[in-house]
Amino acid sequence: MAQELDEDQLIDCWTLVGNELELVAGKRGATKLGFALMLRFYTEHGRFPRGRGEIPDNAVEYVARQVGVARTEIAF
Repeated sequence: MAQELDEDQLIDCWTLVGNELELVAGKRGATKLGFALMLRFYTEHGRFPRGRGEIPDNAVEYVARQVGVARTEIAF
């Protein structure tokens, strides 16, 4: 599992910015959360995650709050 991030790291790396909220707006539920997570991961790392284990749990929770989806709905 990926290492937990502090609040500054969450804000810096996992906050949806610019048109990213518009890109995820058309998605629903688990697809919305998964898409938002992959989008932010790709922005930060230049590649998609190989699996759920590369994304810290608190990043999932942080992004889930931004998109209004329960963190338990993650689809990977």
